[in-house]
Amino acid sequence: MKSYAMALDLKEGPGIVEEYTRYHREVWPDVLAGLRGLGIVKMKIFLHGRRLFMYLETPDRFDLARDFPRYMESGRAKEWDELMRGFQEPVPGASAGEWWAAMEEVFDLHA
Repeated sequence: MKSYAMALDLKEGPGIVEEYTRYHREVWPDVLAGLRGLGIVKMKIFLHGRRLFMYLETPDRFDLARDFPRYMESGRAKEWDELMRGFQEPVPGASAGEWWAAMEEVFDLHA
């Protein structure tokens, strides 16, 4: 099993956090099916202020760079992604072109 941790910020502005969280309480069924179809076993997004932290668990065969673009081939997934990007911005220090910034694992209780 692989795990991934990534960070992203929400833009500043009135109602941004509330609207973003509302969308995620009612995620479109096609989006959920698409993520599961990639093999994603677990996905959680946490919020602190405007900072988002996403945690993924996938099978060992999963490759983020290879498999996530397949998800974007679905019209609904692409529509969802474009909608969510309207609320989001990369975290300070993200690499050029990096949206969700990869985080380094520094501790694992089960290692």
